Amino acid sequence: MSPRHFTSLLDCTPEELAYLIDRALLLKAKHRRGEVHAPLPLKVLGQIFEKASTRTRVSFEAGMAQLGGSSIFLSPRDAQLGRGESIEDTARVISRMVDIVMIRAFSHRTVTDFAAHSKVPVINGLTDYEHPCQLLADVMTIIEKRGSVAGRTVAWIGDGNNMCHSYITAARQFDFRLKIACPKGYEPAAEFVDANRDRVEVLRDPLLAAKDADVVTTDVWASMGDEAQLDERQVAFRDYLVDDTTMAVARPDAIFLHCLPAHRGEEVSASVIDGNQSEVWEQAENRMHAQKALIEFLLLGRQER
Repeated sequence: MSPRHFTSLLDCTPEELAYLIDRALLLKAKHRRGEVHAPLPLKVLGQIFEKASTRTRVSFEAGMAQLGGSSIFLSPRDAQLGRGESIEDTARVISRMVDIVMIRAFSHRTVTDFAAHSKVPVINGLTDYEHPCQLLADVMTIIEKRGSVAGRTVAWIGDGNNMCHSYITAARQFDFRLKIACPKGYEPAAEFVDANRDRVEVLRDPLLAAKDADVVTTDVWASMGDEAQLDERQVAFRDYLVDDTTMAVARPDAIFLHCLPAHRGEEVSASVIDGNQSEVWEQAENRMHAQKALIEFLLLGRQER
């Protein structure tokens, strides 16, 4: 039987995604109560990083340990995908030695090519195209704090990057409306927008996007790999700071989310990220619990309470 992979939110049905969120909330509650839930003894997660990340590494390693398994970390020096050895051959070898693989890569094709030749499940820990694990955590946080996400309005303010792409897909899979505000030339890929015209609107005015939104979210203006464009981007995005004025036009009970790391004074003001509408710290912890539910699902299938 071919393994299940998670390279995009589209790899799961809306029903499966709803199960993952419910399961993640349950696993979080168990963890908070101090209950041991270790269904994966002797299972090994292989982590392959082309792009460094504090949150991705810690959340996957801690989560796998809580599930009773272990993990192996491979840095860019340890696994030069597609350079010293082809991606296909690396996948064939590594997937014979571990039970599940997470890859954080520059190119989305690196993950999909690896998955195509892997004997075990492969998880997209981030690519230039999508960041589906983060969206599991984001939706989990919205549901945890405000109930159902279906029918709500989310405002994305900033770069039309991989996070924005995954928010577009999430709007389809979780049934919410997405308003995107970005400067000209920094729009999300047309293929994402065109496939979801009934749920997604691309605007220029961040206040118009944030108006009456239930959730306001953003990301850094220059993602890893875009550092050479930082000066240019700071000029292009100077009107896209999420501050108290932005939050004031959203719904009174709106929450603020950010996948982190954040640059206070650039994409978000300190008063917002450190304010009482911010749920970024809960959101950061939820990466671990959402990924635990995902790993469990890919290896064991649906579980009872």
